[in-house]
Amino acid sequence: MKAGRPRSNQLKTKVIKQKVTIPATPREVYDAFMDARKHSAFTGGKATNDPKVGGKISAWNGYIIGKNLKLVEGKRIVQEWIATDWIDGYPPSTLDLTFTKKGSGTELKMVHSGVPATLAASFAEGWKEHYWIHLKSYFGEKRAK
Repeated sequence: MKAGRPRSNQLKTKVIKQKVTIPATPREVYDAFMDARKHSAFTGGKATNDPKVGGKISAWNGYIIGKNLKLVEGKRIVQEWIATDWIDGYPPSTLDLTFTKKGSGTELKMVHSGVPATLAASFAEGWKEHYWIHLKSYFGEKRAK
């Protein structure tokens, strides 16, 4: 074992749960995550996505990398994620997004599990600041056109 690497029983992680309503259909929100051009457009950072189970993904100019674990078109995305500032020794986290029609929009439920405990607060804020605000704005602007 490398010096400084935590043992598996010392790997403290947290689960981040958030819910947000987006002014778009579940399929449109799903596509915004799965279509690399749309993902790049709403976040402002380059994204890539091979939109199949096992396909590799990246977001925010390579800050986040991972792969698609489960895809249910228009309803659910489960991905494995790791960030460039991930703590040495921690395995990738799991991101689970579900999309449910709610009124004229979509209720997006996010469960991000396996996040290193020391990074959880900044990731929780990052979801709000770098995803939900931008996603609402992206669809608000599209609706205004």
